[in-house]
Amino acid sequence: MPDPRSAKGPSKAAPSKPAAEGAAGESIRRKTFRILGLPAVAALFARDPGRVERLFFDDRMKEKVGAYCASLAQARKVYRLLPSDEMEKVAGTPLHGGVVAVAAPRPVLPLDIDEAARWAAAGEPLMILDGVGNPHNLGAIVRTCAFFGINRLVLSDHAEQALPSEAAYRVAEGGFEYVSLYQLPRFAQSLRHLRAHYRVVGTALGDHPDPATALSAPNAKPAALILGNEEVGLPATTLQACHQLVTLRGTGQVQSLNVSATAAILVHALATPGAAAPGASGR
Repeated sequence: MPDPRSAKGPSKAAPSKPAAEGAAGESIRRKTFRILGLPAVAALFARDPGRVERLFFDDRMKEKVGAYCASLAQARKVYRLLPSDEMEKVAGTPLHGGVVAVAAPRPVLPLDIDEAARWAAAGEPLMILDGVGNPHNLGAIVRTCAFFGINRLVLSDHAEQALPSEAAYRVAEGGFEYVSLYQLPRFAQSLRHLRAHYRVVGTALGDHPDPATALSAPNAKPAALILGNEEVGLPATTLQACHQLVTLRGTGQVQSLNVSATAAILVHALATPGAAAPGASGR
């Protein structure tokens, strides 16, 4: 492994200021994120090492990041072995897992309906979020999508919708490197265009069919499944644009699941239609 102390550049690099996680769109406008932990950093180097600008690590990670240091040395980019107190400053948190990459996030692309039509023709389902505002929930959902091979996630233009941030990247454990994110402007209106190619299925509380039944309908268009805001669910305009609503039922002891837990069950059903079992009621 190249000597970490011989890397080109200053011995210390100021960390990027953390984005305001509650401000939709603020973090996505930043040029770089701090990506923490070996799973996320390994996925980044495996998928797109050119996005990495700097790498910082502590002594316990020294052997594990040797190949990454060699790659950065060849590209004349900075990497540094740091003591624990310096690592915490660079990461902005003690929960850094021993390695921090500073890298450009993957872009959120506008969804083109014609392109979505080609996905539908290939039988590829879509997962859609409308107003899921917590960045940790976004990261958990991205991780779930990557795990089950749902490699596209569509975000609404809802004012509360979380966009990629350092917090979301941290929770996703590398999932953002495998899941392409798109945003659908004029959301409710655009859903009506999407209906020509997908069965648009919304999740809601109430007396609606079980998702496993709806998602395994024979000879049907592939599903575009929508999850809504953690507190209030899907907006009325979104519900009206759906072909069908579904409800994940439980015992009734609690009203609903956290949206990321609901997503874990439903993404499994979306990836393997008919495989989901009834769980707890969720949005």
